[in-house]
Amino acid sequence: MRHQVVDAGGTRIHCVEEGSGPLVLLVHGFPESWYSWRHQLPAIAEAGFRAVAIDVRGYGRSSAPLEVEAYGMLQHVGDNLGVVEALGGPGAAAIVIGHDWGAPIAAHSALLRPDVFTAVAMLSVPYSPPGGRRPTEVFAEIGARAGPGEESYINYFQEPGRAEREAEIDVRSWLLGIYVSSSTAGTRSASGRGAMPTVARGTMLRDRFPAIDALPEWLTDDDLRFYVEEFERTGFRGALNRYRNVDRDWRDLQPWRGAPIRVPSLFIGGEHDSPTRWGGSAIARFPDSLPALRGSHILAGCGHWVQQERPEEVNRLLVDWLTSL
Repeated sequence: MRHQVVDAGGTRIHCVEEGSGPLVLLVHGFPESWYSWRHQLPAIAEAGFRAVAIDVRGYGRSSAPLEVEAYGMLQHVGDNLGVVEALGGPGAAAIVIGHDWGAPIAAHSALLRPDVFTAVAMLSVPYSPPGGRRPTEVFAEIGARAGPGEESYINYFQEPGRAEREAEIDVRSWLLGIYVSSSTAGTRSASGRGAMPTVARGTMLRDRFPAIDALPEWLTDDDLRFYVEEFERTGFRGALNRYRNVDRDWRDLQPWRGAPIRVPSLFIGGEHDSPTRWGGSAIARFPDSLPALRGSHILAGCGHWVQQERPEEVNRLLVDWLTSL
């Protein structure tokens, strides 16, 4: 694997690449890293593509602006455009694949610039066109439905410094709690309540993490150590600022309200993956929102970290789709 840092239109973006051929850009989610694609880079390269996984702004060795507004969706799309031009030159094109927050970043890259992003695959989070309701209002209702004093974790993340403080108490235990809570093994907390979707007011997100006796099979000590070292160095501010732009994104993307993505697309989710389950209505609208969809797959028994929990299955689906384009 080759590491380099490129100037993506004034933003420093760390890229890890393998292979040669048509460019495939891999965009990770929260709280992850280019390393989340460690199983996909060699498989995509072997299939005849130039696979490039980035550290999204705010992560790893990429730029981490201090301002919350620097993490809007339009800025992330601009970073992807800058990476493609830095790697391929003016007029270059790429296929874009994203997981978790990387999925909507990839989707909106293809929505706004289909001339550059000629196909898109989304893992975990299905595409939903820019809509009519303010996101924080929707998430507030989700919290209210969960019970008195409950708050959606996305609204919990809105206040700068709040989640950062609890994460930095012990970075390793917080990351492990996130990873296990959202994987198949952690779909239920020790208390019998949902592990992460909501937070009781006056408590911390980590209070909802399940008891953890051992690492899940998909996560080794070395894997966890890599993530911990990255976040101990960078902190969580940049990563969490992505959540603090959901209402700004809603305003910025109104010109594309209801717009479909017309380039060839693919969706992969997990049976026990919360964003996939919550996105059932968005998946049902794929015939309209993704008219060039070439496959929608729900992996039985799989949690949120689909490309890490089921690397062989995801690699097969991605490579089959890529080679069909």
